[in-house]
Amino acid sequence: MKCTVFASGSGGNCLLLSDGGTHILLDAGISARRIRQSLCAAGLDIRDIGGVLITHEHSDHVSGLKTLLRQAEIPLYAPHTVAARLCGFLPEAVDCMHVIRPGTPFGLGRLTVTAFHTPHDTDESVGYRVEGDGVFALATDMGRVTEEILAGLSGADTVLIESNHDLDMLRNGPYPAALKRRILSDRGHLSNADCASLAQELAKRGAGTVILGHLSRENNRPDIALRETQARLEGSGARVLCAPVWGFLEIEVGEARACST
Repeated sequence: MKCTVFASGSGGNCLLLSDGGTHILLDAGISARRIRQSLCAAGLDIRDIGGVLITHEHSDHVSGLKTLLRQAEIPLYAPHTVAARLCGFLPEAVDCMHVIRPGTPFGLGRLTVTAFHTPHDTDESVGYRVEGDGVFALATDMGRVTEEILAGLSGADTVLIESNHDLDMLRNGPYPAALKRRILSDRGHLSNADCASLAQELAKRGAGTVILGHLSRENNRPDIALRETQARLEGSGARVLCAPVWGFLEIEVGEARACST
């Protein structure tokens, strides 16, 4: 299995998973043009995509869908509430939507996918565990780590988890007080410190690669996020990488390389 992160951050989220001839996207929160360019850089076309897994309906996770669905018939997969919201404001999604049930695995080509809930400021939000020739799991947009999240991430070879903000940068930054409270709430986003603690636990449970994702443009920096998690994983044998805001990060078994588009 290969994971190629096209973007992960407050400005947009999208990644590609490939296993043999099966290619899927997790979220489509960047422009359709940028998705097509990134697919081209990975040697693929939008018509090669067998499905898009949607975590939730916030714009930084779905903004490219409208144009993509006009260009190709792509199956969409989302839990009930997310699917209903998407179909409500995106009529193009109605005919290609597949409603999934968190906790119940389903097949997608060579892959087996299981969604699990994440606590965020929307009625429903999920992460995904994808099993094929290797196991990849993703969990972002969560204000706290639950047992359901831990179960979904545990034992995965590679995990992408949220390292959204540095606490000092957020608290001393320009955001309004109400927004700061939302981010810091149990339905907001994980801090670098929260992420480091989660990464440490996942390394004990078998994670060999931890990718830090969904970094805030205003309240974080890659060097700060990496330093905090690397310090907690020292001696564990796990490697830590930071997902790009622009460009892509390609992960295969035993190696990773950062590229620019």
